[in-house]
Amino acid sequence: MQLSKRITHLTGGGSDGWDVFYRARAMIAAGEEVTELTIGEHDIRTHASILNAMHGAAAGGHTGYAMVPGTDTLRRTVAQRMTERTGVPTGPENVLITPGGQSALFAAHHAVCDEGDTALYIDPYYATYPGTIRGVGAFPKAVITRPEDAFKPQRSALDQVATGARSLLINTPNNPTGVVYDLETLETISEACKAHDLWLISDEVYDTQVWDGSHISPRGLPDMADRTLVVGSMSKSHAMTGSRCGWLVGPAQAIDHLITLATHTTYGVPGYIQDAAVFAMEQGSALEAEIAAPFRRRRDLAQSILAAQNTIGLIPSQGAMYLMLDIRATGLSGEDFANALLDRHRIAVMPGESFGRAAAGHIRVAMTIDDQAFAAALETLCAFASAAAKKTA
Repeated sequence: MQLSKRITHLTGGGSDGWDVFYRARAMIAAGEEVTELTIGEHDIRTHASILNAMHGAAAGGHTGYAMVPGTDTLRRTVAQRMTERTGVPTGPENVLITPGGQSALFAAHHAVCDEGDTALYIDPYYATYPGTIRGVGAFPKAVITRPEDAFKPQRSALDQVATGARSLLINTPNNPTGVVYDLETLETISEACKAHDLWLISDEVYDTQVWDGSHISPRGLPDMADRTLVVGSMSKSHAMTGSRCGWLVGPAQAIDHLITLATHTTYGVPGYIQDAAVFAMEQGSALEAEIAAPFRRRRDLAQSILAAQNTIGLIPSQGAMYLMLDIRATGLSGEDFANALLDRHRIAVMPGESFGRAAAGHIRVAMTIDDQAFAAALETLCAFASAAAKKTA
């Protein structure tokens, strides 16, 4: 029996970008010791107070079907959060609770793309973006950025591919680059969306992890609220990756139709998890800062280590839990560098090529292990890069 082309072509017929990660996990399963700097998973677990709230909600009986759009309390809580952070009046009718940010990305593209439409995304990109677009029957097209622009999209690049497209997907703070889009960049994106009549899908799951500058949601820019869908999640801000609780915020008409989609797909998020999310957000910015603190600290640590060498370049690390390192001076591709580093030093990083053409010759390093081990791994990585560069000199 033949499977659908949609499901068999999610990755476009090539790799899904996770080959080095799979290799590292296979080595660990075989009993080898590997330092993993690959995926964005906190090295701390969900805060005990959140787990207590989750347990209390479950023990109290909130284990049946929850309302498909989300509980009224959580939708109101997210709406209040968005009002405060964007300046755009937001009510529960503007909020759909989803099983994590990935589900929200999928729903957002379903909302704005028909079969065969073109949907844009910024390259470098989080590895699931093109497959998410293909999954709704749309055609993914990249907006190529450049390292010399800190991987921020330029108007000329947007105009080059936007004609006839339906949507543009952005991510700030950015995974994989660690760059935070400033107001000028977001105004450029906003003007391009209005000029080409694009929906803007804004992935803001790292909004609490900003080291330099500030997070700005494009939903708050002039005339953008009615054409913007914002993706959010408890995963990164509250170390609740396994709880699978996210949201999509947008115009009420879009959310109303997306509730129908959720009824036919996910059928909502468990109530006790939603209750825990409400509790977590009620703790305010202090808890968010506590969860973000290790990554800010390791970013500063990385900057001092990288300043002591001259082989590897650091793309401005302004937010999120990653470093994007330029290793082109070694003469190796990101893939070759990552595979050789894993083979020789049992350190696993992600090749830049896993995130698109623009990041070729780079690697992404996740700052997700304790400070001492992270510093040791980064120093080894720098020494490995220096030795490789000398061989090509």
